[in-house]
Amino acid sequence: MLPDEKIKNSKELEFSIFCIEHVAAKLNVDAKRVYQTFTASGILNGYIVPEYEILHTQSREYIVNDLLDVMEERGVKV
Repeated sequence: MLPDEKIKNSKELEFSIFCIEHVAAKLNVDAKRVYQTFTASGILNGYIVPEYEILHTQSREYIVNDLLDVMEERGVKV
């Protein structure tokens, strides 16, 4: 498990919002629910932020599918 990291700059913030909005669209749920789920489960500060440097270079489809895989591995449901 990755250490929790806080968002450090506007690029990480924008990327986090991108992730939340696109996962919400894929699951056809409200982005606020995805944000709350990612925050409560540690996916936001324990996966998205620490892996920003690698993840942000991937395609939207890859990122969304990767996050869905992380949710499944952790038993996280929206």
